[in-house]
Amino acid sequence: MTVLIVGAGPTGLTLSCDLARHHVPFRIVDKAAGVFPGSRAKGLQPRTLEVFEDLGVLDAIQAGGEPFPKFRLYHGREVVWERTVSEMLGSPRLTASPAVPYPDTWLIPQWRTEEILHAHLTELGGQVEWNTEIIGVTQDSTGVTAHTADGEIRADYLVAADGGHSTVRKALGVGFAGDTFETERTLIGDVRADGLDGRFCHILTGNGAVGDRFSLWNLPDSDHYQFVASMPADQVPDLTLDGVRRLCADRSGRTDIHLHDLRWISLYRVSVRMVDRYRVGRVLLAGDAAHVHSSAGGQGLNTGVQDAYNLGWKLAAVQAGADPQLLDTYTAERMPVALAVLGLTTQLHRQDFHGGGAPAIHQLDITYRNGPLALDDRSEPGELRAGDRAPDGLSSSGTRLFDAFRGPHHTLLAFDAPTPDLGVPAIAVPVGEGYDVAPGTYVLVRPDGYVGAISESAEVIGKYLRR
Repeated sequence: MTVLIVGAGPTGLTLSCDLARHHVPFRIVDKAAGVFPGSRAKGLQPRTLEVFEDLGVLDAIQAGGEPFPKFRLYHGREVVWERTVSEMLGSPRLTASPAVPYPDTWLIPQWRTEEILHAHLTELGGQVEWNTEIIGVTQDSTGVTAHTADGEIRADYLVAADGGHSTVRKALGVGFAGDTFETERTLIGDVRADGLDGRFCHILTGNGAVGDRFSLWNLPDSDHYQFVASMPADQVPDLTLDGVRRLCADRSGRTDIHLHDLRWISLYRVSVRMVDRYRVGRVLLAGDAAHVHSSAGGQGLNTGVQDAYNLGWKLAAVQAGADPQLLDTYTAERMPVALAVLGLTTQLHRQDFHGGGAPAIHQLDITYRNGPLALDDRSEPGELRAGDRAPDGLSSSGTRLFDAFRGPHHTLLAFDAPTPDLGVPAIAVPVGEGYDVAPGTYVLVRPDGYVGAISESAEVIGKYLRR
């Protein structure tokens, strides 16, 4: 079996690394000449950090980033206040615990995240085929054919991770329903800035009103800042360094900030859209090709990574002989998540840092409860249910659970119970934080770190695995 991945952004690269460690043959192509140089999405949520730890790139991600800085609001040159991202969004903040090792959002420019994933893919023996544009897709009962200007690529399955303007999605005629905020635009790019002190999201205003701002974010291990400014559609400045300078001066009322060395610039409309299906025969959609929304709350890149992480082990299982209908569970599990993300980001976009309270953005609470792969036959289930994220913790021997989970396998946790031989790693675990289960309970953790099944019967777990 061969999988063709179209698009070498964070979603496509995550999937390719996951397939490589499962030893699933694949090809990954992208129409670009290489990794895009701009910062774009810059916040990795706690759940994504856990995924990247499992994939073996967390050390590089931590070395290439830094804790998310505070927001600092200016009235001219005067500092009005400093607030954390949780305070800005009105969302709850986590604290580190044995169950939650990474409670905070991590700041790292997207180009560096992509470089780290690309380097890891190379270590695993894979490579991106750059300068390869897909111009059409056809499929039949035995496979998919991707058409390029230079020929055809044949695969058993194709995963479209080619962004919000996905050529593959359009070729399939998949609906992309939703809204576009036509009356506003957002300007974003990377530039050097002289005249600012400290590492913050510098919210520059001339009147102290957060809604009329020009934001400059420090980027880790870089002399560049990411600038962000929203505006009415009829007030868009020139997309040049001089245009950005004028906008900054107009919004901030300051002449002491010198912008230079514009690295990239983009103007975009905020759209809130998602597909009406994630799978069309042998083609599956992931990341922005399946859902686009406001950048508020930093959910986009992270949601794409989760798509890939959900799909990778299922493609590997099908290669190993599982029923191809297993791939239908990708749609069943991920479509509700995308719908919830669209609602969350739209809420945060409309609040525009004016408070009001918001759900958590960390993505640790995403669950597949009541989904087709969640089995929990306990008469009195606790807080942890099948379909939830499997918390970190320690085994009876002191092994960290995330270390036991790491890799392309299921893991069986036996809570004060014998460890049966069901063909998967099994470890003894004491009842404790994060796992409110009764002694004698078995918890089966999927390769993507979610709980597949909870039962007091090892036989039930065995049947689940065989299914």
